[in-house]
Amino acid sequence: MLTKRIIACLDVDAGRVVKGIRFLNLKDAGDPAELAAAHSEAGADEIVLLDISATHENRNTLLETVRRTARQLFIPFTVGGGVRTLEDAGAIFDAGADKISMNSAAIATPDLITEIANRFGSQAAIVAIDAKRDEKTGGFEAWVQGGRRQTGQNAITWARQAEDRGAGEILLTSMDRDGTEQGFDCELTKAVADSVRIPVIASGGAGNAQHFTEVFKEGHADAALAASIFHFGLRSIAELKQQLQAAGIPMRCAC
Repeated sequence: MLTKRIIACLDVDAGRVVKGIRFLNLKDAGDPAELAAAHSEAGADEIVLLDISATHENRNTLLETVRRTARQLFIPFTVGGGVRTLEDAGAIFDAGADKISMNSAAIATPDLITEIANRFGSQAAIVAIDAKRDEKTGGFEAWVQGGRRQTGQNAITWARQAEDRGAGEILLTSMDRDGTEQGFDCELTKAVADSVRIPVIASGGAGNAQHFTEVFKEGHADAALAASIFHFGLRSIAELKQQLQAAGIPMRCAC
Protein backbone atom coordinates (compact mmCIF):
# COMPACT_ATOMS: atom_id res chain seq x y z
CA MET A 1 0.00 0.00 0.00
CA LEU A 2 1.28 3.47 -0.89
CA THR A 3 2.31 5.59 2.06
CA LYS A 4 0.31 8.70 2.84
CA ARG A 5 2.00 12.09 2.98
CA ILE A 6 1.93 14.86 5.58
CA ILE A 7 2.48 18.27 4.00
CA ALA A 8 3.21 21.51 5.84
CA CYS A 9 1.80 24.63 4.17
CA LEU A 10 3.26 28.12 4.26
CA ASP A 11 0.73 30.80 3.27
CA VAL A 12 2.92 33.81 2.49
CA ASP A 13 1.85 37.46 2.36
CA ALA A 14 4.46 40.22 1.86
CA GLY A 15 7.25 37.73 2.52
CA ARG A 16 5.89 36.48 5.86
CA VAL A 17 3.95 33.34 6.70
CA VAL A 18 0.40 34.14 7.78
CA LYS A 19 -2.61 32.13 8.83
CA GLY A 20 -6.26 33.01 9.17
CA ILE A 21 -9.71 31.46 9.39
CA ARG A 22 -11.70 30.88 6.19
CA PHE A 23 -9.10 32.97 4.33
CA LEU A 24 -9.70 36.01 6.63
CA ASN A 25 -8.21 37.63 9.77
CA LEU A 26 -4.62 36.79 8.93
CA LYS A 27 -1.97 36.74 11.65
CA ASP A 28 1.79 36.46 11.41
CA ALA A 29 3.32 33.00 11.83
CA GLY A 30 6.99 33.66 11.04
CA ASP A 31 9.69 33.59 8.37
CA PRO A 32 9.03 31.10 5.54
CA ALA A 33 12.60 29.81 5.26
CA GLU A 34 12.88 29.22 9.00
CA LEU A 35 9.48 27.55 9.24
CA ALA A 36 10.15 25.36 6.20
CA ALA A 37 13.40 24.13 7.75
CA ALA A 38 11.67 23.45 11.07
CA HIS A 39 8.81 21.51 9.46
CA SER A 40 11.24 19.48 7.37
CA GLU A 41 13.32 18.64 10.44
CA ALA A 42 10.14 17.66 12.29
CA GLY A 43 9.25 15.06 9.66
CA ALA A 44 7.09 16.76 7.01
CA ASP A 45 7.12 14.83 3.75
CA GLU A 46 6.72 17.95 1.62
CA ILE A 47 6.46 21.73 1.91
CA VAL A 48 3.98 23.90 0.02
CA LEU A 49 4.51 27.67 -0.19
CA LEU A 50 1.55 29.69 -1.44
CA ASP A 51 1.97 33.39 -2.16
CA ILE A 52 -1.66 34.10 -1.28
CA SER A 53 -1.79 37.75 -2.36
CA ALA A 54 0.13 37.52 -5.67
CA THR A 55 -2.89 36.88 -7.88
CA HIS A 56 -5.13 39.43 -6.13
CA GLU A 57 -2.36 42.06 -6.35
CA ASN A 58 -1.67 41.11 -9.98
CA ARG A 59 2.02 40.47 -9.41
CA ASN A 60 4.47 37.60 -9.76
CA THR A 61 5.53 35.25 -6.98
CA LEU A 62 8.20 36.62 -4.62
CA LEU A 63 11.11 34.69 -6.09
CA GLU A 64 13.67 35.68 -3.45
CA THR A 65 11.39 34.19 -0.79
CA VAL A 66 11.21 31.00 -2.86
CA ARG A 67 15.02 30.89 -3.20
CA ARG A 68 15.64 31.40 0.51
CA THR A 69 13.14 28.70 1.39
CA ALA A 70 14.38 26.21 -1.21
CA ARG A 71 17.92 26.45 0.16
CA GLN A 72 16.68 25.03 3.46
CA LEU A 73 14.98 21.96 2.00
CA PHE A 74 15.85 18.43 0.91
CA ILE A 75 12.23 17.32 0.53
CA PRO A 76 9.79 18.12 -2.31
CA PHE A 77 8.91 21.81 -2.45
CA THR A 78 5.78 23.17 -4.16
CA VAL A 79 5.19 26.85 -4.90
CA GLY A 80 1.96 28.55 -5.96
CA GLY A 81 0.51 32.03 -6.33
CA GLY A 82 0.95 34.40 -9.24
CA VAL A 83 1.70 31.71 -11.84
CA ARG A 84 0.11 32.98 -15.07
CA THR A 85 2.46 31.85 -17.84
CA LEU A 86 4.94 29.12 -18.73
CA GLU A 87 7.68 31.70 -18.14
CA ASP A 88 6.40 32.36 -14.61
CA ALA A 89 6.57 28.63 -13.92
CA GLY A 90 10.09 28.40 -15.31
CA ALA A 91 11.28 31.22 -13.06
CA ILE A 92 9.85 29.47 -10.00
CA PHE A 93 11.49 26.18 -10.93
CA ASP A 94 14.78 28.04 -11.45
CA ALA A 95 14.38 29.49 -7.95
CA GLY A 96 14.32 25.98 -6.48
CA ALA A 97 10.76 24.65 -6.59
CA ASP A 98 10.06 21.03 -7.50
CA LYS A 99 6.38 21.53 -8.32
CA ILE A 100 4.09 24.39 -9.36
CA SER A 101 0.60 24.95 -7.98
CA MET A 102 -1.93 26.76 -10.18
CA ASN A 103 -5.40 27.97 -9.25
CA SER A 104 -6.84 31.18 -10.73
CA ALA A 105 -4.73 31.03 -13.91
CA ALA A 106 -5.60 27.38 -14.47
CA ILE A 107 -9.32 28.16 -14.52
CA ALA A 108 -8.81 31.30 -16.65
CA THR A 109 -6.45 29.54 -19.09
CA PRO A 110 -6.74 25.73 -18.81
CA ASP A 111 -4.15 25.29 -21.57
CA LEU A 112 -1.55 26.51 -19.08
CA ILE A 113 -1.88 23.20 -17.21
CA THR A 114 -1.02 21.30 -20.38
CA GLU A 115 1.86 23.63 -21.24
CA ILE A 116 3.48 23.23 -17.84
CA ALA A 117 2.86 19.47 -17.76
CA ASN A 118 4.38 19.05 -21.23
CA ARG A 119 7.45 21.16 -20.41
CA PHE A 120 8.19 20.05 -16.84
CA GLY A 121 6.20 16.81 -16.43
CA SER A 122 2.76 16.12 -14.99
CA GLN A 123 4.31 15.33 -11.61
CA ALA A 124 5.32 19.00 -11.40
CA ALA A 125 1.91 20.41 -12.36
CA ILE A 126 -0.50 20.73 -9.43
CA VAL A 127 -3.92 22.30 -9.76
CA ALA A 128 -5.17 23.90 -6.56
CA ILE A 129 -8.92 24.05 -6.03
CA ASP A 130 -10.43 26.27 -3.33
CA ALA A 131 -13.91 24.79 -2.88
CA LYS A 132 -16.86 26.15 -0.96
CA ARG A 133 -20.15 24.42 -0.28
CA ASP A 134 -23.16 25.89 -2.04
CA GLU A 135 -25.85 26.01 0.63
CA LYS A 136 -28.63 26.02 -1.97
CA THR A 137 -27.54 22.98 -3.97
CA GLY A 138 -25.34 21.14 -1.49
CA GLY A 139 -22.62 20.94 -4.12
CA PHE A 140 -19.16 22.48 -4.11
CA GLU A 141 -18.07 25.50 -6.14
CA ALA A 142 -14.50 26.43 -7.08
CA TRP A 143 -13.40 29.92 -6.05
CA VAL A 144 -10.35 31.90 -7.23
CA GLN A 145 -8.18 34.91 -6.32
CA GLY A 146 -7.52 33.69 -2.79
CA GLY A 147 -11.17 32.88 -2.16
CA ARG A 148 -12.36 36.33 -3.24
CA ARG A 149 -14.25 35.44 -6.42
CA GLN A 150 -16.78 32.79 -7.38
CA THR A 151 -16.37 30.97 -10.68
CA GLY A 152 -19.67 29.14 -11.07
CA GLN A 153 -17.54 26.06 -11.76
CA ASN A 154 -18.37 22.80 -9.99
CA ALA A 155 -15.25 21.79 -8.05
CA ILE A 156 -15.55 18.06 -8.82
CA THR A 157 -16.11 18.61 -12.53
CA TRP A 158 -13.18 21.01 -12.60
CA ALA A 159 -10.91 18.45 -10.90
CA ARG A 160 -11.68 15.93 -13.65
CA GLN A 161 -11.02 18.53 -16.33
CA ALA A 162 -7.72 19.50 -14.70
CA GLU A 163 -6.64 15.86 -14.74
CA ASP A 164 -7.55 15.60 -18.43
CA ARG A 165 -5.43 18.69 -19.09
CA GLY A 166 -2.37 17.05 -17.56
CA ALA A 167 -2.41 17.91 -13.85
CA GLY A 168 -0.45 15.42 -11.77
CA GLU A 169 -2.12 16.23 -8.43
CA ILE A 170 -5.06 18.16 -7.00
CA LEU A 171 -4.52 20.39 -3.97
CA LEU A 172 -8.05 20.59 -2.59
CA THR A 173 -8.86 23.20 0.07
CA SER A 174 -12.18 23.41 1.86
CA MET A 175 -12.82 27.12 2.29
CA ASP A 176 -15.50 26.33 4.86
CA ARG A 177 -13.03 24.47 7.08
CA ASP A 178 -9.87 26.53 6.45
CA GLY A 179 -8.19 27.51 9.74
CA THR A 180 -11.08 26.27 11.89
CA GLU A 181 -9.30 23.15 13.23
CA GLN A 182 -12.70 21.40 13.13
CA GLY A 183 -11.56 18.64 10.78
CA PHE A 184 -11.18 18.17 7.04
CA ASP A 185 -14.26 18.12 4.83
CA CYS A 186 -14.24 14.38 4.14
CA GLU A 187 -17.34 14.55 1.97
CA LEU A 188 -15.70 17.05 -0.38
CA THR A 189 -12.38 15.20 -0.38
CA LYS A 190 -13.95 11.82 -1.12
CA ALA A 191 -16.08 13.26 -3.91
CA VAL A 192 -12.99 14.61 -5.67
CA ALA A 193 -10.67 11.68 -4.85
CA ASP A 194 -13.19 9.17 -6.19
CA SER A 195 -13.63 11.20 -9.39
CA VAL A 196 -9.99 11.36 -10.47
CA ARG A 197 -7.08 8.93 -10.88
CA ILE A 198 -4.39 11.35 -9.71
CA PRO A 199 -3.44 12.01 -6.07
CA VAL A 200 -5.60 14.39 -4.04
CA ILE A 201 -4.12 16.51 -1.24
CA ALA A 202 -6.71 17.41 1.40
CA SER A 203 -6.44 20.86 2.97
CA GLY A 204 -8.47 22.97 5.39
CA GLY A 205 -9.55 22.17 8.94
CA ALA A 206 -6.84 20.00 10.49
CA GLY A 207 -6.91 20.19 14.29
CA ASN A 208 -5.74 16.82 15.63
CA ALA A 209 -4.51 13.37 14.62
CA GLN A 210 -8.02 11.97 14.36
CA HIS A 211 -8.84 14.47 11.64
CA PHE A 212 -5.95 13.14 9.55
CA THR A 213 -7.06 9.56 10.15
CA GLU A 214 -10.57 10.45 8.99
CA VAL A 215 -9.50 12.19 5.80
CA PHE A 216 -7.23 9.30 4.82
CA LYS A 217 -9.78 6.60 5.59
CA GLU A 218 -13.12 8.29 4.89
CA GLY A 219 -11.97 11.02 2.50
CA HIS A 220 -9.69 8.74 0.45
CA ALA A 221 -7.00 11.43 0.42
CA ASP A 222 -3.48 10.58 -0.73
CA ALA A 223 -1.94 13.38 1.32
CA ALA A 224 -3.07 15.85 3.96
CA LEU A 225 -1.87 19.41 4.31
CA ALA A 226 -1.96 21.62 7.38
CA ALA A 227 -0.67 24.98 8.52
CA SER A 228 -1.97 26.34 11.83
CA ILE A 229 -1.44 23.24 13.95
CA PHE A 230 2.19 23.03 12.82
CA HIS A 231 3.06 26.75 12.85
CA PHE A 232 1.89 27.37 16.38
CA GLY A 233 3.33 24.24 17.96
CA LEU A 234 0.09 22.44 18.62
CA ARG A 235 1.22 19.16 17.11
CA SER A 236 4.53 17.36 16.50
CA ILE A 237 4.65 15.93 12.98
CA ALA A 238 6.63 12.93 14.24
CA GLU A 239 4.03 12.28 16.94
CA LEU A 240 1.25 12.72 14.40
CA LYS A 241 2.82 10.11 12.12
CA GLN A 242 3.18 7.66 15.00
CA GLN A 243 -0.52 8.03 15.81
CA LEU A 244 -1.48 7.55 12.18
CA GLN A 245 0.66 4.43 11.89
CA ALA A 246 -1.02 3.07 15.03
CA ALA A 247 -4.37 3.69 13.33
CA GLY A 248 -3.29 1.60 10.35
CA ILE A 249 -2.34 4.47 8.04
CA PRO A 250 0.90 3.72 6.14
CA MET A 251 3.35 6.60 6.73
CA ARG A 252 6.92 7.44 5.86
CA CYS A 253 9.26 7.39 8.82
CA ALA A 254 9.55 10.75 10.58
CA CYS A 255 12.94 9.89 12.05
